Amino acid sequence: MIRLVAVLGFVISLYALYVKWRLSNSSYTPLCDLREYVSCSRALTSKEGSLTGLPNPLFGLVYYALVFFFVPYVFYLSVVAFILSLYLAYVSYVQQKNFCVVCTAIYIINIVLFFLILFQGVSRMVV
Repeated sequence: MIRLVAVLGFVISLYALYVKWRLSNSSYTPLCDLREYVSCSRALTSKEGSLTGLPNPLFGLVYYALVFFFVPYVFYLSVVAFILSLYLAYVSYVQQKNFCVVCTAIYIINIVLFFLILFQGVSRMVV
């Protein structure tokens, strides 16, 4: 189950990276821009869309690949992804007053992965 969720996160991050790249090179309007306040381009082009200077979806690709290949060793990465998802959701929904469909899907995937990895680790400790 964890690997399946990681693949889904990888595919959505790949789409988000594609959208971010297209937005930087043309007057592209992505499918995920539904209304003024339901816009992935607004979120992806904001300063929070590249927290370290590199696009956040790029880190998503690396994170999901690591989760896929190294499931037993990624608990602390899942904690970081969980916390960053909560922060970015706050920025998007509260500060920007924007709903990004792609971002929300990634937040949900990160939260689900965190709990799946957490409970997998707990079940290993109990057994």
